[in-house]
Amino acid sequence: MGDRKQARDEEFQSFVIGRWPRLMRTAFLLTGEQHAAEDLVQSTLEQAYVAWRRVGSADDPEAYVRRVMVNAHARKHRRRLREFLARGDDSGLVREVADTGDRIAQADDRSALLKALAQLPPRQREAVVLRYWEDLTETQTAEAMGCSIGSVKSNAAKGIAKLRAIPQLADMVTQGGRQG
Repeated sequence: MGDRKQARDEEFQSFVIGRWPRLMRTAFLLTGEQHAAEDLVQSTLEQAYVAWRRVGSADDPEAYVRRVMVNAHARKHRRRLREFLARGDDSGLVREVADTGDRIAQADDRSALLKALAQLPPRQREAVVLRYWEDLTETQTAEAMGCSIGSVKSNAAKGIAKLRAIPQLADMVTQGGRQG
């Protein structure tokens, strides 16, 4: 019995080590604040550990954990009428550590993008983050958000439209188009 528990613990530890940066990035993009992201990932991993036998045997454990995280974030938002996304000093926005090879991390105006993302309503932000930043399919995003594909399309389209309406982001895209 002890050997199975130890093997399960090692499997969970390996999962956490391998997925931590991506989970933190997703949580940061959902919450807009470093400490809230850390809390969200920690509470999500606590839930995953308790149910690791079921989570670890799922077809895609990372998708399972991501769904738990999105649900936890949505529950927190429902309890609070107003979500505090970022402090005025933006200190939480500059500390995110991006994965290597992340093209968005290479953008000069990353903080402007993160600020704009933080202004989106939670469901639109979730759809945009999961679809375009995490590069999930519409089906995977719908599963993670617990909604229909149509809701994903609607929320993502509205979120992208709001982002496109921000002049600073439009200038960033225009300047990028001239350089490349």
